[in-house]
Amino acid sequence: MAESFFEILKYTIPALIVFATSYLLLKQYLNSQYELKTLELSSKYSKNAIPLKLQAYERLLLFCERISISNLILRLKTRDMTVTELKNVMVISVQKEFEHNMAQQLYTSRKLWEILTLSKNDIISLIINKAKEYNATDNADVLANGLMSQLSSYGKDPLNIAIQGIKEEAKIILNV
Repeated sequence: MAESFFEILKYTIPALIVFATSYLLLKQYLNSQYELKTLELSSKYSKNAIPLKLQAYERLLLFCERISISNLILRLKTRDMTVTELKNVMVISVQKEFEHNMAQQLYTSRKLWEILTLSKNDIISLIINKAKEYNATDNADVLANGLMSQLSSYGKDPLNIAIQGIKEEAKIILNV
């Protein structure tokens, strides 16, 4: 009985060693193949993502241009508008532009999106606070002039930081 047990072990142990070795080699091979495929897909994705990211940065630059005070005034102010009407239409326009570009945050860093959100909020705050300085029924020209003079006294448009951030992220992608 002991002899037959040792006879079985004589064949079973080498078979188990061969099986374990084969299993480990096969597992290592399959893992390396999986990693290679993952790297391939990642490379393919990044090649496809670059044009989408650049397009998002272009749209965000356009967003910044569209919500700049001077462009808002040129685009929205009419001759018979009051301060309140101009303020309301400008704030609504900024908010709509922002909502229209919300999906672009998929392609930007969290930090850049925070900068864009802060810039948008600064523009809205500037408009609202400046409008408070005037009579609600005054002609919109006084608000427009007040906003433009306040921007010139700042020496820097609140959107410059956002624009610079967009350009910096685009440079990283382009390896410039």
